[in-house]
Amino acid sequence: MFEVKQTRSNEVNIRIFFYNFIIVLFIFFQSSFSFSKDFLSIRIIDGDTIVINKKKIRLHGIDAPEKNQICKNIEGNPYYCGIISTKILKKIIGKSKVNCLKKGKDRYSRIIGVCFINKVNINQKMVKLGWALAYRKYSKDYVIDEKQAQENKLGLWSGKFTKPWIWRKNIKK
Repeated sequence: MFEVKQTRSNEVNIRIFFYNFIIVLFIFFQSSFSFSKDFLSIRIIDGDTIVINKKKIRLHGIDAPEKNQICKNIEGNPYYCGIISTKILKKIIGKSKVNCLKKGKDRYSRIIGVCFINKVNINQKMVKLGWALAYRKYSKDYVIDEKQAQENKLGLWSGKFTKPWIWRKNIKK
């Protein structure tokens, strides 16, 4: 579990909260493009899984909190961080056309993919915003992005949370 050091002043904590709030507002109000004619449907399952035209795609190299996972915000109040992560991915994608590069399949027969809106790497953006972690077990692609999100106390990093893979393991016990 990640813990915020108690040596920070209230002013710094308020500033971090304000910056995170501005980022979330920006994401919720960003403009989006329309679907192309060959694009049938897209559905967001959670912060690291989407379905495009009935094909389930697990976003390569990232791991986001599960929908029922609870984290704590900067004030120590619990919230469903998995739901927020899912909403952030929905806002990033909006109505844009998503293109994915297949990297393989996982043990659940899902396609593992790196997905883009135009030239923007969605996987990377989720990590940069702090709403997904670099999934080092499978890739080192987004480790630098995670470190920057952590240093800037973005998304999950503004409070306390259990890494998703640890949370899942603890739930199975």
